[in-house]
Amino acid sequence: MAGNTVNDRLTDWIDGHFDDEVAFLQRLVRIPTDTPPGDNAPHARAVADTLEQWGWKVERHPVPIERVRDYGMQSITNLVVRREYGPGPTIALNAHGDVVPPGDGWTKPPYGGEVHDGRLYGRAAAVSKSDFATYLFAVRALEESGAALKGTVEFHFTYDEEFGGLLGPGWLLEQGLVEPDYVVCAAFSYAVVMAHNGCLQFEVAVNGKATHGAVPHTGHDALRAANRILSAIYARADQLNAVQSSVDGIGHPTMIVGWIGGGTNTNVVPGQVTLKMDRRLIPEEDPDEVEADVRTLIQDAVRGLEGIRVDVRRLLRANALRPLPGHEILVSAIRRAAQDIKGESIPAVGTPLYADARLYAERGIPVVMYGAGPRTLLESNAKRADENVALEDVRRATKVMALALAELLGAERGS
Repeated sequence: MAGNTVNDRLTDWIDGHFDDEVAFLQRLVRIPTDTPPGDNAPHARAVADTLEQWGWKVERHPVPIERVRDYGMQSITNLVVRREYGPGPTIALNAHGDVVPPGDGWTKPPYGGEVHDGRLYGRAAAVSKSDFATYLFAVRALEESGAALKGTVEFHFTYDEEFGGLLGPGWLLEQGLVEPDYVVCAAFSYAVVMAHNGCLQFEVAVNGKATHGAVPHTGHDALRAANRILSAIYARADQLNAVQSSVDGIGHPTMIVGWIGGGTNTNVVPGQVTLKMDRRLIPEEDPDEVEADVRTLIQDAVRGLEGIRVDVRRLLRANALRPLPGHEILVSAIRRAAQDIKGESIPAVGTPLYADARLYAERGIPVVMYGAGPRTLLESNAKRADENVALEDVRRATKVMALALAELLGAERGS
């Protein structure tokens, strides 16, 4: 028998339509959105078409193609959907549809959306196409519950989080297309995330002079110079282990080199070597100071080497997310809803990753991250082979979001 309270009606509706939610998520996973190359407009079109079949109005906002190509992608169409219930706060729900390429090692089709043993497999099943489904079906349940609501829910579905979000949420905010009062961004954990690390990424081009391997003294070996840089980077990375954030869940700063390329042939002294590196910043660090330190570290490593020139180009600056006044309203509502659904108190923590959430906070908008996910990121294989999401996590997160939104939009819990 269906319950009589708003909460009962919400959870009953979600249970009764969960097969539809799973099928919806499968459709999203089966449309590739590898970034790079970042041809993501087809996925946005499919999402918009489905929502319009529900009778919902969808705003399609294509980013000018010149900006997209200069950015290193092929197509971006951001979607905004507004569900208005009268005067009250505007709460935005943001999830991104772009993903890293699948890579090797999969035992399930990366774009199959197959379900095995209660888990749905596929690239972006966990991060973050699952929260397209979580958020949409939470709001559908809310509207079907008959609750008297006050305010607006906006969906911001964007497509460049892997490139930093500047043409996703950043572009929607820059263009004045959205101006919410509060934001919940997609997550990958059962906890509420209220802070995240920042990130600086650099391309380091080490230039020397190529020559025949039989007479190496006639050239300037870029690889030997790059080796000095690598040693300096990893020595500093070890030192960063001692710098601890005060935010639970963040840990310490990190620094890695994720890609190396260069050289001409086996018998040629390398004339150029390129490194790409990633430096994660805890919320307490100043990004300007960190960038200056990284650049000095690299130049000092090769100082005095004849014929060597190093060019450092910043690829990405993503600021850390720090809690803003008002975020506690979101945290409290989500934690209360989670207590009702999961029967346990979920923590409010930080994460060592970086995300689009920071872009809202930089505009002064309180934001947290919450959605379908396991207790740890590694359980979902996010961004690795056989990425998956537990369907019960999707079900519970949908219920939590529905109950939290009901509270934030003024619904009476016992009505």
